[in-house]
Amino acid sequence: MMIVEMAGELFMEAVNFATQIDFSESKTDDTVSVFETTIRYLGGLLSAYELSDQKYPALLQKAKEVADKMSHAWIGSNIAEAGTLILEWSTLSKYTKNDTYRQLAEGSLRQIASLPSPFPGMAVQGINPVGGQGVGGYVSWGGGSDSYFEYLLKYPRLTNTDDPVFVDTWKTAIDSSIRHLLRKSTVGDHLYTCTYDAAIDKFRHISSHLACFHGGNWLYGGKLLNNQTIMDHALGLIDGCWNTYESTETGIGPEGFAYVSSDGNYTGINPPPTEADLQFYTQHGFYPYARYYILRPEVLESNFYAWRITGNTKYLDRAAKAIESFQKYLPAAVGFAGIEDINDPASDKIDDMESFWFAEVLKYLYLTFDDPKHISIDEYIFNTEAHPFKAPRGRAFYGSNATVPLRPFKVRPGPLPEVSSNRFNPSSIPL
Repeated sequence: MMIVEMAGELFMEAVNFATQIDFSESKTDDTVSVFETTIRYLGGLLSAYELSDQKYPALLQKAKEVADKMSHAWIGSNIAEAGTLILEWSTLSKYTKNDTYRQLAEGSLRQIASLPSPFPGMAVQGINPVGGQGVGGYVSWGGGSDSYFEYLLKYPRLTNTDDPVFVDTWKTAIDSSIRHLLRKSTVGDHLYTCTYDAAIDKFRHISSHLACFHGGNWLYGGKLLNNQTIMDHALGLIDGCWNTYESTETGIGPEGFAYVSSDGNYTGINPPPTEADLQFYTQHGFYPYARYYILRPEVLESNFYAWRITGNTKYLDRAAKAIESFQKYLPAAVGFAGIEDINDPASDKIDDMESFWFAEVLKYLYLTFDDPKHISIDEYIFNTEAHPFKAPRGRAFYGSNATVPLRPFKVRPGPLPEVSSNRFNPSSIPL
């Protein structure tokens, strides 16, 4: 409401409601996600507190209350998304003058960054909260891994920390991704990422709507580091993800999709693709295997960054097309609903409206068409739920002076690096 200039009665109604929430006791018998509660409740409260010029200290008090409850997770709770807490918890420390919150979240981020992995800089998806070790060997930019990489980049920009480990780890992950996880489809030369499963030593030619945040993340980081190689790959990833929108009958992209590349078509999907799937691939360079859409933002999030950074009006056109599709296929009796099949204009709807429809999809669309100076990406850092935090003036450079130079994209990956038990040193990676 603050961003869309509705800071009147509706905003005050929201403030009054939010400050009456009782966080002293869970309202569910189920477990509570530290990650989801952090990015939505804690992030939303703190961002509203900032955007309203700190006029409503009750918002900060409520943020502190919910964080105090969640802080017990560090002594036994299972934290699946331990690397996506630092923006919110460090911001809470900033305003409460209690650095314990930042220390808890930063400790998790550092631990994950130090773990060995099949590829330098790319932590495996699973983590054991008891000992902090990585679990399994699944490497991905998709759900379960995504926002950890996002925060490696955004945390140093939000805080201007002198510690280079976060940006260096992010850049090392980008280098590993370019070497091993980038693929071009055999139809259309669309650029996508794949995943890797060390347990079976196979690359899976799949990606997802969740993973499609990576184009915007790479583009923002490439701009921040003045690295054209990263930016070029980022724009290719953004175009590849947009291809999943413009190729369907509804103009909306699927939850998950697969493709064929020069090194094969292994996906690990069961059941395997149908004849109809393969026919779709021959026309569009991908095929959807999870055909539903649940109001996710990632494709339009990356599109927003592409518009703000490049100024190319094709990204405005894409946002406009998405709005047309949403208006045509998503309206429900109340609000908007997801759909079961993005390639069926008569698809059944999903009786659910996620909060990120407002927090992310509509916000990114609004800001795409708004004055770029409003909530400028030079002045604000968005958390993974698109709640903006005020950032200081940027540094001259981020990371160490010996960060990893990046190679041009190669379709086929080279031999896998050995897993080391030592902390990754970006300057020691053979290039």
